[in-house]
Amino acid sequence: MAHHPPSPARTRRTPAGAALVGALLLAVALLVLAGANGPTGAALASTGQTRAPSGPESAAGPADTHGQLTVCGVKLCDSNGDPVQLTGMSSHGLQWYSDCLTDGSLDALAHDWNADVLRVSMYIQEDGYETDPRGFTDRVHELIEEATARGMYVIVDWHMLTPGDPNHNTGRARTFFSEIASVHADKDNVLYEIANEPNGVSWDAIKGYAEEIIPVIRAEDPEAVVLVGTRAWSSLGMSEGSDHTEITADPVDADNIMYVFHFYAATHGSYREAFRAAAQELPLFVTEFGTQQATGDGPNDFASAQAYLDLMEEEQISWVNWNFSDDFRSGAVFETGTCAAGGPWTGTDSLKPAGEWIRDRIRESGAA
Repeated sequence: MAHHPPSPARTRRTPAGAALVGALLLAVALLVLAGANGPTGAALASTGQTRAPSGPESAAGPADTHGQLTVCGVKLCDSNGDPVQLTGMSSHGLQWYSDCLTDGSLDALAHDWNADVLRVSMYIQEDGYETDPRGFTDRVHELIEEATARGMYVIVDWHMLTPGDPNHNTGRARTFFSEIASVHADKDNVLYEIANEPNGVSWDAIKGYAEEIIPVIRAEDPEAVVLVGTRAWSSLGMSEGSDHTEITADPVDADNIMYVFHFYAATHGSYREAFRAAAQELPLFVTEFGTQQATGDGPNDFASAQAYLDLMEEEQISWVNWNFSDDFRSGAVFETGTCAAGGPWTGTDSLKPAGEWIRDRIRESGAA
């Protein structure tokens, strides 16, 4: 998406091991003293602890319930072979908004928003992966583990954008995906998005790139679903005067893959019927959409966005919204300054209008 200035780095605080052990021992003592009725809220607060989670926080997540995903025909299916629709959120670029992905915000995404999937958006250029391959790779490892611990699926997004030819980054992609797939091959919840928004290049060039990178992933993780970006900013070619038939005429030579479609409701309302036609012939996954203009900014068009969501529910097409950050643009769900303040993450007090709208849509849909 659009360029943004970097945000100041922030760290998360975790309790030291000794302090945590001491607090737990004190909590146990208080529990014994409190008798059958258990400790009071004040007693728990005095130890820095909270009551054991109940309800959604302690329930199995969607990845625990549905297991390894596969592509069956033009649908995404769970481990039982039943079609499943995932709904969730994309991070913004890790180089700018990594501090919006904390224990608290990810807990909220999983248990307050009831999201099925987190898309980890790692830019390659624009001060991203190419500036610190080790650091960004390690951050992706960490976020995969964070999503897994919360029972969510996770999309590893190779967020190439400028330049628009994915072949510019083939060597980097081979290195990155080989490591990510080898480390997480034992997980059932990881999907690989190998090219965010190819643009200014032919479908043949994108297809060639995909057929080079997919075997790298398959060598380590043969069962994972791979998501393939499409021409013209993943518009199935529509933003450059084409459509999905260039893909059906010459599909990627690989199994268990889906093709990516992105839309911004205030700009791309006219693409909806062509998208519907494509869904009859291709397995599709909407890994990014917004309720605004294609810049991720401007007025929200909730009516157009809802028409897209209705279509995707009808066709059981999974979707991910852009974006889970506090960027100043209208497409970022949190009010500016929320991440620096450490929340609040749950409820709607810190959400922009688009954030409130998409939270409601996620809570009422998807596989969770």
